[in-house]
Amino acid sequence: MSRPEGLSAYIAVTAAYWAFMLTDGALRMLVLLHFHTLGFSPVQLAYLFLLYEIAGIVTNLSAGWIAARFGLTSTLYAGLTIQIAALLALAQLDPGWSLWASVAYVMAVQGASGVAKDLSKMSAKSAVKVLAPSGEGALFRWVAALTGSKNAVKGLGFLLGAALLAGAGFVPAVMGMAAVLAVILLAVALRMPAGLPRGRKGAKFAEVFSKDCNINWLSGARLFLFGARDVWFVVGIPIYFYAVLSDGTEAGNRAAFFMIGSFMAVWTILYGGVQASAPRLLRAARRPEAELVHAARRWAGLLFGIPAALAALAVVAGDPAPWLTLTLVAGLLAFGAVFAVNSSLHSYLILAFSSSERVTMDVGFYYMANAAGRLLGTLLSGLTFQIGGLPLCLGTAALLVGLSWLAAGRLAPPARQDATA
Repeated sequence: MSRPEGLSAYIAVTAAYWAFMLTDGALRMLVLLHFHTLGFSPVQLAYLFLLYEIAGIVTNLSAGWIAARFGLTSTLYAGLTIQIAALLALAQLDPGWSLWASVAYVMAVQGASGVAKDLSKMSAKSAVKVLAPSGEGALFRWVAALTGSKNAVKGLGFLLGAALLAGAGFVPAVMGMAAVLAVILLAVALRMPAGLPRGRKGAKFAEVFSKDCNINWLSGARLFLFGARDVWFVVGIPIYFYAVLSDGTEAGNRAAFFMIGSFMAVWTILYGGVQASAPRLLRAARRPEAELVHAARRWAGLLFGIPAALAALAVVAGDPAPWLTLTLVAGLLAFGAVFAVNSSLHSYLILAFSSSERVTMDVGFYYMANAAGRLLGTLLSGLTFQIGGLPLCLGTAALLVGLSWLAAGRLAPPARQDATA
């Protein structure tokens, strides 16, 4: 494929991925805040996202094979279509249903959204391996640009979701997002250039499971890394901030929605910005792959200290205090920056370790581990916050980062790197 064709395909894939992640971020904030105001407990809120993460595990495990069999454009379009259907279904939620009927229904809809997200993510990330030009640092730059911009867009989605809930209400917000996403899907489908792999009939499902130790250890590091984020991100911090910021009035609730959504948006946009800048921060173009492998462990070790320190401060503070809230904001923004470098290194290494023939299989397996980490973090987020409050949430995050550090320490430079050293 020529460079202009490859760049056009990359832009089309990125545009589709952006559209999806904007609605994904907005939907998460809408669901979390809407059902919190209805009286759902932290554990019940976590339940709403469980099937979303379980669906991600199953989807990623099979999506690599589906893409290898039917092509990357098929899985990308399927992801966008399923998300539109999930949004339309969520708008049908009846306020008259019982609590557990509502929980079961939203869990099912979120499960469909989880399938959609991971089909779209696997398609977009795998496409970079095929479309990126050759040259020093080119793969890392293209991966970082896609991943970083995606997270910045998802951060805007958090803010959009909170704003739509406060300004338009739950059902109009969900219906509006479905309509916009349908228009974008049609536009991308009409403009998508040729060039992405079309699939091969002989692809076998058993090929999904890698025999490469680096792929497996990196997937383990990814699992614990994202568990460490979601253990405070999904339920703990939003509910803690709501308790601190809301005065119980309708106006106070709306103000709290905006502030929580703004924090989540800023955190995710910062995370995306640092991800996009990671190749430059790490001087990746001038460093051999072996050094980037070792950097994955060093950055995980640096990340560990942040949630550990914040957990200790939360224990010392006891009850919520203004100084603790400000410290949490600063500390979690620092966590986001260091987390972004870790995540960017992982996203590059999975493509560096994979061959072009196996890329959808390896990326699917890797993002299966990513989804398993989010599931673990989601489960622990509601549970730890309900049992031990914010200190236990943050302490658990530190423990999971430590496990990610141990897994990253088992990575080895690829054999081809050794041969040229």
